[in-house]
Amino acid sequence: EVQLVQSGGGLVQAGGSLTLACQAFGFAFDEYDIGWFRQAPGKEREGVSCISGRDDSRYYADSVKGRFTIFSDNNKSTVKWVYLQIDNLQPEDTAVYYCAADRPPPGSLVPSPQWGCQYGMSYWGKGTLVTVSS
Repeated sequence: EVQLVQSGGGLVQAGGSLTLACQAFGFAFDEYDIGWFRQAPGKEREGVSCISGRDDSRYYADSVKGRFTIFSDNNKSTVKWVYLQIDNLQPEDTAVYYCAADRPPPGSLVPSPQWGCQYGMSYWGKGTLVTVSS
């Protein structure tokens, strides 16, 4: 069973940094991409960054390039940690952030891990609120 447990988040001042963590377990890590999504009040969900389980390649949405960094630690065979570091936080980064996972579809015209960020994933964490004060 795919399980994603999130930690991190909270209230941060503009200009500060924050790292969100996603603990993943219950599936074959090299077969699943993992991503971070966010949903701000009144806005649609946005895939901000995804990482390939196969080769650790990364995708970033244009809106976050240069400030967001996704990285993983899968030294243990039963648990994989995926982190999202956010630098120079801005009030517009205020949102609920979700960790998600899915298998990339075979034959997709959109490469992994971009596919997951663009079209969404099947398995989701509970979300964590990040609030940036100006």
